[in-house]
Amino acid sequence: MATEPRGNDSLTSWAIPSRTACFAGEPQDVTGARLAAEGFLRDLSRASPPSEPEYWHDIVLIVTELASNAVQYAPGPFDLHLRPTFDGVHVTLHDTNPTPPAPRPFHPNSGGGGIGWHLIHTLCSQVSVVSDDGGKDVHVFLPW
Repeated sequence: MATEPRGNDSLTSWAIPSRTACFAGEPQDVTGARLAAEGFLRDLSRASPPSEPEYWHDIVLIVTELASNAVQYAPGPFDLHLRPTFDGVHVTLHDTNPTPPAPRPFHPNSGGGGIGWHLIHTLCSQVSVVSDDGGKDVHVFLPW
C-alpha cells in the first residue's frame, strides 16, 4: 500500500475541497463566478500547480462562458461547483432552464456571439448536460 512519506506536510490536490458558489443570476454574477473560480484555482495551485500555464486561463474562460450563458438564457439563480479530479478540474454549473445548450452559427464579421458553446467543446476534455424539471447541470472537465 502506497502512503505519503512521513513528515511531508505539503498539500495534495485531494486536500483541496470542492467549492460551490450560488448566484442570483444577475449580469454582475458572471464576474462573481470568475472570481470564485480564481479563488479555487489559487488554492489548488498551491497544492498542485497546473501542468501547463494556460490551463488556469482556460478554466476561468469556461466558467465565464457558462455563467454568462446562464445569465443570458436561464432566468433566475445559478450555482457553480468546482472540484479537483485526479487529472484536472470538474466544473458544474446548474441553472433553471432545462433546455440543453445548442451551438449557434458563429459569424465573426457580424458579432452577436455564437462562439461560447464551440469554445467549451474545444477546451474541455468532456462535456455533458443533465436536464430535469428543475433546470440543468452542465458538466465539463478540463485538464490541470
